[in-house]
Amino acid sequence: METAANEKTMNLSNATLSDLPGHIQRPLYNRADLRPGIVHIGVGNFHRAHQAWYLHRLMQMGQALDWAIIGAGVRPTDAMMRDKLLAQDCLTSLLELSPAGSTAEVTGAMIDFLPIEETNAALIATLSDPTIRIVSLTVTEGGYFIKPETGALDVEHPDIRHDAAHPDSPRTAFGALVAALRARRLAGHLPFTAQCCDNLQGNGDILRRVVCSLAEMTDPDLADWIDQAGAFPNSMVDCIVPATGAEELALARRFGLNDAAPVTHENFRQWVIEDHFCAGRPAWEQVGAILTNDVHAYETMKIRILNAGHQVLANAGELLSLHTIAECMSDAVVTGFFNKVQREEIAPYVRSVPDMSPQAYIALISERFRNPAIRDTTRRVAYDGSARHPGFVLPVLRDALQAEGSITGLALVEALWCKMCRGVREDGQTIAPNDPNWDVLQIHARQSQTSPQAWLEQQAIYGSISNNPLFSNAFENALGALDTLGVEQTLKAYIAGENGL
Repeated sequence: METAANEKTMNLSNATLSDLPGHIQRPLYNRADLRPGIVHIGVGNFHRAHQAWYLHRLMQMGQALDWAIIGAGVRPTDAMMRDKLLAQDCLTSLLELSPAGSTAEVTGAMIDFLPIEETNAALIATLSDPTIRIVSLTVTEGGYFIKPETGALDVEHPDIRHDAAHPDSPRTAFGALVAALRARRLAGHLPFTAQCCDNLQGNGDILRRVVCSLAEMTDPDLADWIDQAGAFPNSMVDCIVPATGAEELALARRFGLNDAAPVTHENFRQWVIEDHFCAGRPAWEQVGAILTNDVHAYETMKIRILNAGHQVLANAGELLSLHTIAECMSDAVVTGFFNKVQREEIAPYVRSVPDMSPQAYIALISERFRNPAIRDTTRRVAYDGSARHPGFVLPVLRDALQAEGSITGLALVEALWCKMCRGVREDGQTIAPNDPNWDVLQIHARQSQTSPQAWLEQQAIYGSISNNPLFSNAFENALGALDTLGVEQTLKAYIAGENGL
């Protein structure tokens, strides 16, 4: 449990592990004995609270000591995380937030962090080493250069064109993977398993498509070798992990920890993995991961109910000045909207998994979202809607249109996003830019005030469904209600089935 404020805090390092307060769990293994087996690209809070934690738990059992993680990144902004973690020997304090209280644990599965370089030379060299048997990634849902409508690699994207023209000094993580796989093949080594840990439907299949398509642009034989000899397991990852700010830093200090990059997380984790690896893997199933050949059912349930559910809440919350997801769930009108959309318009397109029906999963997710200890902001959840709506919400909408089911609530979700992108809350406050494509989104959102179809004309987001009259009419009706009634009254009308909602 969380202790009272400490007068003294302790810097995290290998040298201070044995001096940590007794209420803080810490590595039981000798970190000097760890040897690398995994490189992870995109070392954010989620990775450290999720994949790295599972490995840490195995190491606590005396296993997987040759599977330690080397961190990596391909963006200049990754350098700040690298500096923070290297200064504390790559240790991370995980602060679990449950309604009953908080606990702290220091984990040590990561042992190094590669330099962040424009050419990615150090990353390529490390990935070329046959001791690295898994390369995992969390680079965000929108970071895969995939065309939403076709699922194909966007070969015209400037970064992809650069990597094809300069295969030895790529800009992207995928270019670095291709360069290292080329080097391994030339040296007679096996490929590594490439493991996507982002919230994408069929994430392993998407990663395979990106890597093989990029390799195909310069070396078709290499692309065939990667496709045939490599492995790209699908997976589903789940744990709510808020961003780290002043409150999280202060909580770490109350535990007596001076951690420059602590991670807070809920008291729930799930990892479902397709058991398809070409160079071995840690025994994650011994610490709670689910190894199965039916990842798709689990990921569909999670992406459509949890991730799409986040989008149902976040834009309404932003417009109503509700700061966190827990605050959204404590608002009777927003919760009523969430429940109706989930049970009537999302659940029909989700099938059960062992021991869990869609309706039971909705109840579980609702309980997790209500956790007041999780300060997961609506701003964070609403960020990058131009990737999250196509990835989480629109697949459900397409299924509902095909099945001729109700889409009123889903159209309202899209209308709320549109209104949020105009940049003004109901109380007149300004919404700061919150999407990599914010300027473009704002143009279409403001044009929608006189022509609702202007929002749906974003082909990169909506594709062919923008021309579906059932959807366009439902969207126009929802946006019109928001503009005339306001957000709260429109949500009430939807819940009650009034005003055509």
